[in-house]
Amino acid sequence: MNSRRRRLLLAALTLALLVALPATAGARTVWLCKPGLAASPCTPQLDTTHFSPAGAELGSDDARRAPRRRIDCFYVYPTVSSQPTPAATRRIDPELRSSARYQAARYSGDCRVYAPVYRQVTVAGLSSADPAIRARAYRDVRAAWRTYLARYNRGRGVVLIGHSQGTFVLRRLIAEEIDDRPRVRRRLVSALLLGGNVLVREGRDAGGDFEHVRACRSDRQLGCVVAFSTFNAPVPEDAVFGRTSEPGLEVLCTNPAALAGGEAPVDAVFPSAPFAPGTPIAFAIEAAGFPRPAVATTWLSFPGSYSARCSADGGADVLQIAPLGGAPVLNPTPTATWGVHLVDGNIALGNLTRLVRRQAAAYLRARS
Repeated sequence: MNSRRRRLLLAALTLALLVALPATAGARTVWLCKPGLAASPCTPQLDTTHFSPAGAELGSDDARRAPRRRIDCFYVYPTVSSQPTPAATRRIDPELRSSARYQAARYSGDCRVYAPVYRQVTVAGLSSADPAIRARAYRDVRAAWRTYLARYNRGRGVVLIGHSQGTFVLRRLIAEEIDDRPRVRRRLVSALLLGGNVLVREGRDAGGDFEHVRACRSDRQLGCVVAFSTFNAPVPEDAVFGRTSEPGLEVLCTNPAALAGGEAPVDAVFPSAPFAPGTPIAFAIEAAGFPRPAVATTWLSFPGSYSARCSADGGADVLQIAPLGGAPVLNPTPTATWGVHLVDGNIALGNLTRLVRRQAAAYLRARS
């Protein structure tokens, strides 16, 4: 065989392999947050001013990141894109950066944060909800997850964090890529799946979306899920969250302040900077009515400003909150059917970050 024919045969075989094999998982992954990424929104300062429920300033502190963050967090943001088309591009717009700062950055004290950009259903596209767009959004996140595992994980424990559309994507990712794969599941520290209707068998902690990833009922439990949607009033019959029509299943609620059950105060934490000004989500967050005192620190903390309990009243499984000590009553946004959905990630952020810290310690002890 002459050299020209060999080259042609080699080219044909190479092309055949490229067609037969799936594309490299990380070939088109764009990262919003990743260790070493310049100007990452997931690694701000952690200095915090604390306030009483009624708004009196209680002092401030300057928390530091752990010198060796030995676990990772993988964050999938909610519906935030203001792009006018039904599907977002992979452009990193200000609202993506704000979402990461609001919902993921606080965990960076204890974990390295990875957050992929995905072609999500935009705010403008919510009314159409094209299944093809949702499928592509999932494929983007799945590709990023596979890239993370192959290139960056190196056997580390990982916490999954999602809200709203991000939770719907992670529900499928856990079901298809983690729940039935013991080697991968052993790396799961926990999953924080907020505002996304995680399903379990009625009266059980698993058996709906997942068979092996169960509800977290202790801060020492690993490979488990925390899930809730926040309301502060009776849940409407046509509520977006907390209800399911699937027989034999119910929506999971776990109270991050009382995993074993019952009522307890939650610690709200918000960035001091406003959400990306001029965007629809920014208007909705402001309409919720949570106070934003002017301070020099990066974060605002309101410990014990609300009580929280998981409620099944009226057949809806949600986290019901009530103000304590003069804290403001929050406004449902955009309508009562959503509850106070836009504060899901922050209303108990202090409790959630402490939970992740304790679970990380338990994970490292179990594998030492």
